[in-house]
Amino acid sequence: MSSKLHRLVANLAGVALAMHAVPVLAQGAAGGVTGGNVTGQEDGPTFADIADLSESAGLVVKAQIRKMARVEDERAPGLAPGMARFYVNAQTLALIAGKAPIGESFAYLVDLPLDAKGKAPKLKKQDVLLFARAVPGRPGELQLVTPTAQQLWSEQAEARVRGILKTLLSGDAPVKITGVRELMYVPGNLAGQGETQIFLNTKDGSAASITVRHEPGAPPAWGVSFSELVADIGNPPRPETVAWYRLACFLPNNPPPGTNVAEGVEQRRQAASDYRMVIGELGECRRTLNQGAKTAG
Repeated sequence: MSSKLHRLVANLAGVALAMHAVPVLAQGAAGGVTGGNVTGQEDGPTFADIADLSESAGLVVKAQIRKMARVEDERAPGLAPGMARFYVNAQTLALIAGKAPIGESFAYLVDLPLDAKGKAPKLKKQDVLLFARAVPGRPGELQLVTPTAQQLWSEQAEARVRGILKTLLSGDAPVKITGVRELMYVPGNLAGQGETQIFLNTKDGSAASITVRHEPGAPPAWGVSFSELVADIGNPPRPETVAWYRLACFLPNNPPPGTNVAEGVEQRRQAASDYRMVIGELGECRRTLNQGAKTAG
């Protein structure tokens, strides 16, 4: 093994072990499947998978694989069963996102599934999407943000990535939700009238809330606000949008103990019921990539 390959294996080793140790919060499963994958999963990456990768990547690159060489298993710490690690040389086709300089070609490591005969997919000359970070001081090398953050390129897959990145990088992107701060139901003046407010914790400490409104003779309606503004009642986030991802993939299935501060048993029961309704309408947050997903709440 060349000294360059030795060095790159060492660089990725710490990243791979760290990524396996950090759980990604999820409820379970929902969202469509587009694009191919090279991760050993039957389904392709979901919206949540790509949003996870896009958010953690300093660089998103379209590249073409030119050469691949397998790394000895003993030099591939954190390798999952049925996988092998490969040293890849690739040609840059497009820098989709990121500000770090990148040359016409570069090298990186990737984990790929082996077939029943112990052979890896034939990917030479295949176009791929890479979610990566630059290696300081080594412009000819990249590190994938997870050992499996290489996805087969297609027009549909690239369009999905670009759409997610456009929202994530916009000035009014929905803030990151980290949990539930409190919820309460306040009855209105008429029978069957009332409102549940669900105040959310955010990574940057900014305001975010969900409002569920009840009117006599009508089903409950809800909406979300990722700012100090009033929620857009009746227009909840559409599935496979970043706003949906923020809620469906990071809210617990049940509010934590002590967060329901409504007065009275019936009010607390209604607040809890409204929370469950919101979670149910959001649906499950499905991930197919092996990124340590677990159930929250």
